[in-house]
Amino acid sequence: MSQRNYRAAIVGTGGIATAHARAIADSGGRASLVAVADVDLGRAKEFAETWNVPGAHAGLAELLREEQVDVVHLCTPPRLHAPQAVECLEAGVTALVEKPPTLSLAEFDTLIEAERRSTAHVATVLQHRFGTGALRLRRLQDAGALGRPLLATCVTQWYRDEAYYAVPWRGTWASEGGGPTMGHGIHQFDLLFSVLGPWREVTAVAARQARPVDTEDVSMALVTFESGAVATVVNSVVSPRQTSELRFDYEHATVEVEHLYGYTDDDWTITPAPGHEKVSDLWAQGHSTVPSGHDGWLAAVLDALDQGQAPPVTAGDARRTMEFIAALYASAFTGERVRSGQITADSPFAQTMEGMGAPWEKVRDK
Repeated sequence: MSQRNYRAAIVGTGGIATAHARAIADSGGRASLVAVADVDLGRAKEFAETWNVPGAHAGLAELLREEQVDVVHLCTPPRLHAPQAVECLEAGVTALVEKPPTLSLAEFDTLIEAERRSTAHVATVLQHRFGTGALRLRRLQDAGALGRPLLATCVTQWYRDEAYYAVPWRGTWASEGGGPTMGHGIHQFDLLFSVLGPWREVTAVAARQARPVDTEDVSMALVTFESGAVATVVNSVVSPRQTSELRFDYEHATVEVEHLYGYTDDDWTITPAPGHEKVSDLWAQGHSTVPSGHDGWLAAVLDALDQGQAPPVTAGDARRTMEFIAALYASAFTGERVRSGQITADSPFAQTMEGMGAPWEKVRDK
């Protein structure tokens, strides 16, 4: 496999852009940050100076017109992700899109069509798939060492105060697409799906408990997988003791991770079932101190591009996660159990995650 240096750009120089710039800088020469763009040109220039980037632009169109780049990291607000990704694809440039990749399933399908017409690719930044703990878990599971998956719990209990939602684009369906289900818990349950595979059906509730937002601030779901495994998924931004937790109960062992915004191998534990103590030895093999984060994700992206393949997380991978989000909202707002594939193009929940409307009064986007 030959390696090359990829010319990268970042669009949107807010907080998450720093993680992308650091990952590019730490790529060992496999990628170089050659340009940035932001609607606030002054902020773009300041970011460029901080990271020693030669090009600073006032927008994506200008960047694509004036720079030669291979990949663009989209770190803009969620409502801009889809149109900017399409703009990149039409220019033949691979788009690496922060979560959530789009605001709706319909918008995501537009993105898939744009990718089909392009020579480039689109991938979603869901970096927890690429930590060494998750890689080890999937490897042992696929080898049959853990037995059949039976039960899982997936918890994202974070805390975001009212000041957090003072940012105009936060807390509305039109700009964020949803609440913690869409923008916070997606990291944990995407990792859940990367381990347990396709989900089959979901029953859910969602509520606005405390925050002055139009979206939910908590949700809970019961999920059944094609494998027969069952799971609970909890998403919250009203929980003062913050935690991110995943627990997988297999026939031969329980595997758990507890962290907040990123894990290391030390955050994982394994508890063998009686008579299966050897799985602890298998788990201990290959222990690493590399955390989950943008570094591991970017390395996987560059590996795929070196091989001429679509970078992870592919459009198909991300669509399954986005379909789950739509199904969770549909179940919560209709009171019905929702099956995979049930939300077709003519469903209101395909057009917007809000569907026919949340069962509470709007307070921000009246």
